[in-house]
Amino acid sequence: MSLRKLPDYIVRDVNPPSSECNDKNCPWHGKINLRKGILEGEVISTKMTGTVTVLVEYLLYSKKYNRYERRRSKIHAHLPPCITVKEGDKVRIAEVRRLAKTVSHVVVGTLSKQS
Repeated sequence: MSLRKLPDYIVRDVNPPSSECNDKNCPWHGKINLRKGILEGEVISTKMTGTVTVLVEYLLYSKKYNRYERRRSKIHAHLPPCITVKEGDKVRIAEVRRLAKTVSHVVVGTLSKQS
């Protein structure tokens, strides 16, 4: 399969994978359509087969206190076989159609690897 061209706002700091895969849900080699929701976070679990858990941190403005509060969210994302990640890596995930009961994101690539 050939490498698919993804929009620039998704792959800005991400290198395309060097290996190929036959996964239909891969953003690089498959036919899955990506949506506009792009998030960056840290991989905290790789125990599920083909799925990772990503911790996304964000700020929410509180009108009562006129300040921002930190919040976190755990998101399950599909991991294509051509992308290798381990716990502690920073990754970029993109929103896709629902793939399973709790999975509606896919890993696009790694931003930095933990050594």
